[in-house]
Amino acid sequence: MTPAKKRTAAPKSARAAPKSARAASPKLSHVTSSGRASMVNVGTKTVTERLARTEGRITMSAAAFKAIRGNAIKKGDVLAVARIAGIQAAKRTADLIPLCHPLALTDIQIELTLDAKLPGVRAECTVRTVGQTGVEMEALTAVSIALLTIYDMAKAIDKSMTISGICLLEKRGGKSGVFTAGRGR
Repeated sequence: MTPAKKRTAAPKSARAAPKSARAASPKLSHVTSSGRASMVNVGTKTVTERLARTEGRITMSAAAFKAIRGNAIKKGDVLAVARIAGIQAAKRTADLIPLCHPLALTDIQIELTLDAKLPGVRAECTVRTVGQTGVEMEALTAVSIALLTIYDMAKAIDKSMTISGICLLEKRGGKSGVFTAGRGR
């Protein structure tokens, strides 16, 4: 039988913060005080112009890149289909993500750019609305689905394509104001 291991206290940096410090931490907006998931009531929020801009990329083999660039994919025009899929995804975000509000989007722009240096495709999406909640999730969903659509259409040539770098670049509107990636709030 082996002797019981002596328990040692965790270093101060690894210990839980005191309750007073935890109380000062930002709250999750979709979690009640009892820890249950909950839809945020946006009914009392101010109606403002909202904008979110996101990006992502998909890298692929030279053969897949060449086929997309030459519009030689059997399923059709990859970039056109991916753009439409991204737009449709932004409009359906509330159906995909349970606690997102259905929004009347006023503009959805998706730019898909072939980049031989990757090789692959860079995606950027801008979503706008006038409303009581932001459009970050709609823009992130649009970029994600546009890139997944590219994967779907080109997977016969390259199953090892990699989607990465999906992130929020910019957010405007609402109480929290402007966010620009790399610049904080």
